[in-house]
Amino acid sequence: MAEIAVLYPQQTPREAGSAEEAAVQDNLLEVNLHEAKRIVEALLFATADPVDETELARRLPESTKIKPVLEALRADYAGRGINLVRVGPKWIFRTAADLGWLLSRETSEQKKLSRAALETLAIVAYHQPVTRAEIEDIRGVTISKGTMDVLIETGWVRLRGRRKAPGRPVTYGTTDNFLLHFGLETITDLPGLEELKGAGLFDGRLPAGFGVPTPNDSPELTETEDPLEADASDLFGEVSDEAQAEAAAAVDAAVEAVTDAEALELAAELAAEAESIALSEDETL
Repeated sequence: MAEIAVLYPQQTPREAGSAEEAAVQDNLLEVNLHEAKRIVEALLFATADPVDETELARRLPESTKIKPVLEALRADYAGRGINLVRVGPKWIFRTAADLGWLLSRETSEQKKLSRAALETLAIVAYHQPVTRAEIEDIRGVTISKGTMDVLIETGWVRLRGRRKAPGRPVTYGTTDNFLLHFGLETITDLPGLEELKGAGLFDGRLPAGFGVPTPNDSPELTETEDPLEADASDLFGEVSDEAQAEAAAAVDAAVEAVTDAEALELAAELAAEAESIALSEDETL
């Protein structure tokens, strides 16, 4: 082999073989990709929930790279009635967004989330992991009964862990269902300061140092968090029966989707509130 390399320094492995061998190799790659896509397609159709990339990769031959397979499959379904959608590290088939109206049913008027619930949801999304007390500090008001419970019941907010602080309060974060509902591939797709400016949601000059937090929904606990206990029966000890009943009633009434414009406006309002609180604290100091 060393002598061949000297005699033919410009020759690549493919050039060393016949055209027929190259064609066979290309065909083999196409067959492998085709079979991999069929396997992934079957796995995704078999479940109604998003499937993690690592779980999909585990079902494929060891040498198969999952990302090219998923991207090829997503391209196959682009423009069709069903699209392959990424939700964080997971994937799921969903009805094409422009055809959703065909599947809608006439129902009684749905109850919208309260403004307080929307503000709380936005704070959790941008500031996670965050505790109830930290949410109240950012909003400047106490969270009303049942607000957090409604968000948990919708499946958009989850219990993450406990803060390493006196009282060990529970920390909250968003879920894959939150990304799925709002059409986000990752939590970083939430609008940042420049996008909010571009949407015209900030008027006038912003205070020096004004910024919007970079959201992070990593499932790994931070250095400030401890894991939840195996027995989580005490996690809702602070919630009264009345509050739980209120939350259940609100969820039963259904939740109306929030438009992108409302989400942007809400993010801008929350950022402004947070900055106002920070400035007032500086003046106090």
